[in-house]
Amino acid sequence: MFGLDVLVGCLYLRLYTQRSRVQECYEVAAEYETNHDLQKLDELGEMITSLDPGDSIIIAKSFSHMLCLANLAEEVQIANRRRIKRKKGVFTEENSAITESDMEETLKRLVVDLKHSPAEVFDALKNQTVDLVLTAHPTQSVRRSLLQKHSRIRNCLVQLYSKDSTPYDNQELDEALQREPTPQDEMRAGMSYFHETIWKGVPKFLRRVDTALKNIGINERVPYNAPLIQFSSWMGGDRDGNPRVTPEVTRDVCLLARMMAANLYCSQIDDLMFELSMWQCNDELRSQADELHCASKKDAKHYIEFWKKVPPNEPYRVILSDVRDKLYNTRERSRELLSSGHSDIPVEATLTNAGQLLEPLELCYRSLCVCGDRIIADGSLLDFLRQVTTFGLSLVKLDIRQESDRHTDVLDAITKYLGIGSYREWSEE
Repeated sequence: MFGLDVLVGCLYLRLYTQRSRVQECYEVAAEYETNHDLQKLDELGEMITSLDPGDSIIIAKSFSHMLCLANLAEEVQIANRRRIKRKKGVFTEENSAITESDMEETLKRLVVDLKHSPAEVFDALKNQTVDLVLTAHPTQSVRRSLLQKHSRIRNCLVQLYSKDSTPYDNQELDEALQREPTPQDEMRAGMSYFHETIWKGVPKFLRRVDTALKNIGINERVPYNAPLIQFSSWMGGDRDGNPRVTPEVTRDVCLLARMMAANLYCSQIDDLMFELSMWQCNDELRSQADELHCASKKDAKHYIEFWKKVPPNEPYRVILSDVRDKLYNTRERSRELLSSGHSDIPVEATLTNAGQLLEPLELCYRSLCVCGDRIIADGSLLDFLRQVTTFGLSLVKLDIRQESDRHTDVLDAITKYLGIGSYREWSEE
């Protein structure tokens, strides 16, 4: 019993010491951030380099948890500011897409303070793309229990503003796997973020951008074919020091991403078919709808909605039903290749590039605009077009990363084959 008391006492003393070190690091870092005193930066560097490896890991994790909690608090506070601005009637329109305060203020500062014309801001905005990369480092995986604690903390913060909170404000954090993930598991977990948040978040964000532009005098929307945001991923393609990422794993990850993308599009195409029930259309769409209707002879028994052949007096639905069929085939072919390596669905019956998906949607958009239904065109159809432009047929672009020695081996083999010497022996100059 005495030994246990000593052990508990030593453990408590160690935890207290580590807590004090975390607090010291935080205070010194805060002083440097406030006063930009280089002596404080040197002091912080000495404190960190003097730590033994065990203490370094614990202190790094402590700051990681601190940042997660700060992000949770900031997210809830931003949602509360949005509700306050909406109540005050600050936003001009787009009730479903509330403008983030800093976004609108940034655009206004560019026009008012930096003297750029609204047209210059608009041109610069639509001609840039931000590529967000999802990395695949095992150190970034978080235990399920920790994410559940973060979720409960977030819910407690939300309850402070629960009187006016919305379902969107109260969305739950995703849970991670408890075990160390395989590359395929990492991809599934990464795709869950798209399914739960990013997929619907991108069109909402772009509508906020539209509103912010309107508030500086631009009466145009960001073109759907101008991707402000795109996503890339290392998951399943990061071969730099990860022996588990093989060509077979990369193939599986690509099929998994395409299957998930097709599944998301499938659920959305049905909603669009319900919405576009009108018969009036331009000659271009009418001609293509008649051609598809005459060529169609399948009974789509695998569909819950619109399982019968769409009549020709619903031309938009005829066009979209063909898109739906190809999306279904794309999803099922990917699923079969992933599970067994073989599929009886021919490639010709699937979608192989984003352009094949964009073309019929653009046709519907042009027809609606010509027929005076611009408001309908700028609704869920515009969101769909923006999603296709942003996510393509695979949600993310896969970055293939390879350890440099393998690159050296390949180039050395090529230069020797060409008879120009050994690349490995060349100097960097």
